[in-house]
Amino acid sequence: MTIAEFNALTEAQAYAALERCCVAPRWVESMLAARPFTSSHALLDKAEQIWQQLGERDYLAAFEGHPQIGDVSTLSAKFANTATQAGHEQSGMGQANAQVLEEMVVLNKAYLAKFGFIFIVCATGKSATEMLELIRQRIDNDAATELAIAAGEQAKITRIRLEKLV
Repeated sequence: MTIAEFNALTEAQAYAALERCCVAPRWVESMLAARPFTSSHALLDKAEQIWQQLGERDYLAAFEGHPQIGDVSTLSAKFANTATQAGHEQSGMGQANAQVLEEMVVLNKAYLAKFGFIFIVCATGKSATEMLELIRQRIDNDAATELAIAAGEQAKITRIRLEKLV
């Protein structure tokens, strides 16, 4: 859709479109309040600016809109509107062998237990092996460092989804 078409959406339609990009309610509401946008570039800049002004609760809310890497089916019950995108974004996991998938499951559980949120990575263009190596590297981080990294990854994911939207 064009930026003009996006601006012309009803509030409910725009909310739904933005929620497909990031499910954090404060981010979505702030983006709605910023309409209309003069260009897709202005929309992307505002999205990043708003994201940087949010905090831990908002980041955790955004993370809730993602399945665990390698387990897109977990998303369908909660946020069906993002499940298709997540499946495409994680397509690299489809090529994974059983050993990689098994290790990812184990590390996903350990990561969730340690940090209290799922492993967030901008999976677009990454192979299963690359994602496995990233979770191996990040699982030893302290909570504050990992939250900051995950929030940065969420910002990348949101940007990619917004670029596809407009």
